[in-house]
Amino acid sequence: MLTFSFLALTALTLTQFSGQASIQVLAQASIPGSSSFVAPPAFPTSAFPTYYQAAPTQEPQPALYDPVLKKTYPLNLTDPNKIPSNDPDPVYFPKPLANLSDTEAETLINDTISQIAEIIVGDNIAGNCSKCVAALQVGKEAVLLAPSKIPEALVSLCQTYKLHSKTTCEEDFEASTFGAILTQVLAFADVGGLDGQYICNSISSTFCPAPATSPLNTTGLFPKPKPANATVPQPSGKRVKVLHLSDFHLDPRYSVGSEGNCSSSLCCRTNVESSSGQLLLPASYYGEYLCDTPYDLGLAALQAVGPLTGTGKNASLGWVTYTGDLVSHDPQTQLSRAYTEYAEDSIYTMFKEYLSGPVFPVLGNHDSNPEAIDSPHNLPGPLGQQQSWNYDHVAALWQNDGWIDAAAAQQARTHYGAYSIKNHFGLRIITFNTDFWYRSNYLNFINTTDPDNSGMFSFIIDELQAAEDAGEQVWIQGHVLSGWDGSNPIPNPSNLFYQIVDRYSPHVIRNIFFGHTHEDQVMIYYANNGTTRNSSRSALVSGWIGPSVTPLTNLNSGFRMYEVDTGNFDIYEAYTWYADVHSFHSFNNSVTGPTYKFEYSTRDAYGPPSGWPADAPLNATFWHGVTEAMQANRSLVELFNTYQGKSSVQSPNCTSDACAEAKVCYIRSGSVPLGRECPQGFASVQSPYTGSG
Repeated sequence: MLTFSFLALTALTLTQFSGQASIQVLAQASIPGSSSFVAPPAFPTSAFPTYYQAAPTQEPQPALYDPVLKKTYPLNLTDPNKIPSNDPDPVYFPKPLANLSDTEAETLINDTISQIAEIIVGDNIAGNCSKCVAALQVGKEAVLLAPSKIPEALVSLCQTYKLHSKTTCEEDFEASTFGAILTQVLAFADVGGLDGQYICNSISSTFCPAPATSPLNTTGLFPKPKPANATVPQPSGKRVKVLHLSDFHLDPRYSVGSEGNCSSSLCCRTNVESSSGQLLLPASYYGEYLCDTPYDLGLAALQAVGPLTGTGKNASLGWVTYTGDLVSHDPQTQLSRAYTEYAEDSIYTMFKEYLSGPVFPVLGNHDSNPEAIDSPHNLPGPLGQQQSWNYDHVAALWQNDGWIDAAAAQQARTHYGAYSIKNHFGLRIITFNTDFWYRSNYLNFINTTDPDNSGMFSFIIDELQAAEDAGEQVWIQGHVLSGWDGSNPIPNPSNLFYQIVDRYSPHVIRNIFFGHTHEDQVMIYYANNGTTRNSSRSALVSGWIGPSVTPLTNLNSGFRMYEVDTGNFDIYEAYTWYADVHSFHSFNNSVTGPTYKFEYSTRDAYGPPSGWPADAPLNATFWHGVTEAMQANRSLVELFNTYQGKSSVQSPNCTSDACAEAKVCYIRSGSVPLGRECPQGFASVQSPYTGSG
């Protein structure tokens, strides 16, 4: 280990201004398999049984059969030359309180729009927030009486007051996109109270400021108090390899040679172009920085897993943690239930073919339709079951692939795709649907005073209490991270989750995993709801945010593997690999595919600078020590920043005091209220930093 420590320290010195040197040096350290994997140039046609005919220069189009739905998806669903412009799925409106004629409904809507206009341009109400809330209150009557007319009114108001461009107003508020969902929100939300402030803030932060975290009443929250004598289990000394994949974002509509540097929307599509109208960057076979994952890149990544991790038929992965997002980043007008189901079936089929251990997936915000929308079951009638088609589908796929049993599949159908299962190593894995705290799930703006309006967190508490009673160890898996800079969840559910983690850590919850940002990040959860975060003694558990397979946006493609002790389920090593998207135009596609190569070892990169013992786990105490080392050594912050973007040449530098302070603060912030206290503008490496200082 002295050799490895020396290499890590050398790498740290070499990376004061560039992360590339660290990669070259650390590649000599202990790695579990090959140092790199060069994908073959030919598409592995054995990945799927049959294919539709595609142009020789385009990615193949599998004739994908769904074993659950008993159907083959048609070519026009993914044909890059026939991208749809509307979502054909059914929309749901609240039941109207009166049976108005069309004329009466139109009159009501016109009168309502006129009243809202008076509020907006008049002087009777002061302040944008008060005006917005008042407008919502006026509109509520129309919503309750003529709900099907509301999307058209929302489009009209958006365009009249130039909230967005004409096209964006239509994409955001038409009934077939989010208009029907927003109608439900307005019907059931307390628009004059906290719900209204959330709604107005989501429309524009210039209307209302982001609402503060509400006080949380924890009386009766937990079935039992935290045991006074709770202890962390001892390690067994036996290790198992666990793969962490995240954010695959398959794009079956990817078009080789199309514009890879477009001016808007998702690039590498036949329906987009550059700002000049000229072809600036022909999309490579394997992807671009502004595009999602083509089949060729996704399959190259999956083919690389075995050789790089040292696993395969004779040395299987223990299991695979998949932290969500399968579907590409299409505008809502181009999405559909069928497109979501296709991505689910396709990617899980590839996982089954190329990964040697069972996969435990979670749903991401893109794994739904409309995107990011999941409805709480307490909405009346069919409104509370709007996404049940999806939970039924994935639950059956997961069971069909042999990853979960019938009991877990039934949980997934009932609990929004979430399930709890004890794997073959004795670890209990509890998953949950993080759309119920995601700010883009507009249905979360209903009953915002209740941090668990969906019941999602009650499910987690019940499963954790059962695990504690049974003496089990738990990993929790979600998609949208709970904290960092505080920009992704709404605060109240995030605050509740932190309290849950505090109650059941570290003796039950051993690790937590997320995805969503596409970046390589980590968070630390502390005791007493994070009131003291400047001491390793209060560090409880780590939240690992997995790097994405997709390069979007301005990132490299990557994945990670953990070496895990089967006694305490602590992580003792973490290895990360990446493919350099910048290189995809530099090799001959007929000779070779992309190269996935070793990026870094977490222990070798961060252990020596923080003085961490060579045989100690990479737990929350370790990560707190890393943040202390970051405060003393700026080059360690820059190294973290480089790895955050998977060594992308597009990542901004983090060389200022303000950026260094922010990174440490983000790592120590596992909830929205904590993350909001951090300096803002340095959270993501996908674009230039906007923070001051």
